[in-house]
Amino acid sequence: MASPKGKLVIIGGAVDMGSNVSVLEHIMQPHYIKFFEKGILRRIINESAKKEGSAVEVITTASQIPELVGNEYIKAFNQLNVTHVNILHIKSREDAANPEYLDRISKADVVMFSGGDQLRLTAIFGGTQFLQILKKRYTNENFVIAGTSAGAAAASTHMIYRGQSNEALIKGEVQITAGLGFIDSVIVDTHFVQRGRIGRLLYAVATNPGILGIGLGEDAGLLITEGNMMEAIGSGLIMLVDGTNIVETNVYDVEIGDPVSIENLKVHVMSIFDKYDLLQQRMIIKKTVRVEDGVFITSQDSSNDLLQ
Repeated sequence: MASPKGKLVIIGGAVDMGSNVSVLEHIMQPHYIKFFEKGILRRIINESAKKEGSAVEVITTASQIPELVGNEYIKAFNQLNVTHVNILHIKSREDAANPEYLDRISKADVVMFSGGDQLRLTAIFGGTQFLQILKKRYTNENFVIAGTSAGAAAASTHMIYRGQSNEALIKGEVQITAGLGFIDSVIVDTHFVQRGRIGRLLYAVATNPGILGIGLGEDAGLLITEGNMMEAIGSGLIMLVDGTNIVETNVYDVEIGDPVSIENLKVHVMSIFDKYDLLQQRMIIKKTVRVEDGVFITSQDSSNDLLQ
């Protein structure tokens, strides 16, 4: 299969963007909404073919406060001199079939999925022409798809949609379903450090050891090019959980509600400018970072073959 020509950016998020009542009670004022590191937003625009001239469509489907979230995205992009920003408040599968919306995503340079509830994204867009257009453009064009929080969690073929962090290593507590399918062979969890979600990512990988678990902290993201080369962007922490070398687990033997044991999981940590090749299972760690004329210059000749 040919490598996609588009670029995928997945971001750990900063605030829930209205996926539950406890958050809603505290974000009635726009200034409370914290967006991810501006450097990530800038990188999204820089990766687009038209840079500041890009047409950006923000999809607020996952959020329970779409108008508020949409307005804040417009302001955030405007601060980066990106003025062609529109919001798609798609609230149903019927909305997703709107010819106007299909035309807009067919012409956009960047599509951005906001945070909220990832199950809303898959339930509304799964199997639609809307999603088919996005996938076709991502495969064949220099097109950027970005997602934060729920938008990142839903980006892969497998998606975590439920699971309490404190009971994640109990069989049956973590629920996995199909995602939007922009990238295979990974599963993504967000707000990773702040909400202590390592347990549920470990469980997800133990039950699907052929996929790489990606835990994105807040203000952390991955730029994925050619469908397999991942570069850490933003200031936050990224953890990778590799289950291909699991020696033993009892996940298939124990009863629902019993604790799970896993032997020989590998965990890797990425920080800004590090890279990871999904095909080669190889991590390239930055050695030095310096600034020349306001541009970061890195040396990345320190590499580790994670199969050894």
